Amino acid sequence: MNRRRFLKLATAGAAASVAPSLALPADAPRILRAEHAEQHLVGATNPETAVWAYGGTVPGPELRLRQGERLRIEVENALPVDTTVHFHGIRLPNAMDGVPNLTQAPIAKNGGRFMYEFDLPDAGTFWYHPHLGSPEQVGRGLYGALVVEEREPPAVDRDLVWVLSDWRLDRNARITGDFMSFMDASHAGRIGNTVTVNGAVRDVFAVRAGERVRLRLINASNARIYGLRFEGHEPWVIALEGHPVAPRAAERIVLGPAMRADLVLDCKGDPGTRHRVIDDFYQRRAYRLLDLEYASDPALRKTSGPVPSLPANPVTQPDLARAERHRVVFGGGMMGAMPSQRTQRGMFWTVNGKVLPEGHHHPDPMLTLVRGKSYTLELINDTSWHHPIHLHGHVFRVLERNGRKVEGGEWGDTVLIDPDSRAEIAFVADNPGDWMFHCHVLEHQASGMMAVIRVA
Repeated sequence: MNRRRFLKLATAGAAASVAPSLALPADAPRILRAEHAEQHLVGATNPETAVWAYGGTVPGPELRLRQGERLRIEVENALPVDTTVHFHGIRLPNAMDGVPNLTQAPIAKNGGRFMYEFDLPDAGTFWYHPHLGSPEQVGRGLYGALVVEEREPPAVDRDLVWVLSDWRLDRNARITGDFMSFMDASHAGRIGNTVTVNGAVRDVFAVRAGERVRLRLINASNARIYGLRFEGHEPWVIALEGHPVAPRAAERIVLGPAMRADLVLDCKGDPGTRHRVIDDFYQRRAYRLLDLEYASDPALRKTSGPVPSLPANPVTQPDLARAERHRVVFGGGMMGAMPSQRTQRGMFWTVNGKVLPEGHHHPDPMLTLVRGKSYTLELINDTSWHHPIHLHGHVFRVLERNGRKVEGGEWGDTVLIDPDSRAEIAFVADNPGDWMFHCHVLEHQASGMMAVIRVA
């Protein structure tokens, strides 16, 4: 591959890594418009796909700010349905959380507006998406990356985002309209037949020998779980769910829906070579996501030095010795015990035996917690399916999985729980308000697997 070929591929690599950004004066609100658009998801030789998009692109504009800055976004809804925007993983004021009929009224269809404004306390990789009609609105393309840079970011050659998503398309590249089908809602959720990186099927991602890339992975799929292997490479995980972890080499990076991972990828391949990135979470359906394609240019450097550690975010450590303990059981689904009258109403999943439909008005809280107090939750997956469990407005430590301690007590906002399995998390209830606690398989969320935790 000559230099001209590399430059061409580098442009493609940038397209696979960087969505358009909103560049306006710092004191002015950015406008984020939810609207109809068309996009080549599967290549220029195939028809464009009609999508719903923020700012006319999938993913939506990449919002990149610094830790401690204030985000101001005015959302305009040009769609024929009501919507909201939830900024996933951010510890923000309850009124800015984007949950319809709980923290705000929906943003009205055909021209409604809402101003989101809040400070960004934590550095990390986050994202934004609707919290109303989620299976269809996210499934049609409404999502984007929110990157909060450290005050002193680590030295890398490139800092890039891959938003991973999957689509259920027909032979003409049209999105199928079978959202919330019985099969999807009661089983694993809507898993598509086409996987994209930043809104397109990619063949290659251009790299150069010797360069160091910070790669921010975001799973924006409704239900698909990814298990990525970088053949011939040893990526280092430096953050999960936006929060730093002790750097560690990873043979496989597993991301449930809504989950994120920051990697340091040292490009140690030889000039002119190609190396596959494989997704093999579903072993019988493993596939090549794309190739890392090396330019023929000489290596930028022979070695890259130690992998950088990120500074901790200002999250309060829970007092485990005094933490109040609660047990939360996630149930239902096919092969589960659900009353027939619930399944007839499209409710297939429960939290502690109760269902909560998406958009429900004034739901009763599952738990009422005392502000400033520490809590431990034992999360039990009493179903035959995976569940990525997400808590709004807070960050928790993952303490145990199936009785085995998690080294380092990783921080996060979403934890993936395997079928017939359990996890233990701990956090300080330090953010007042009514907060959603739900499965982020969007079909599970919309058909009952949601609850409210009140902090007062």
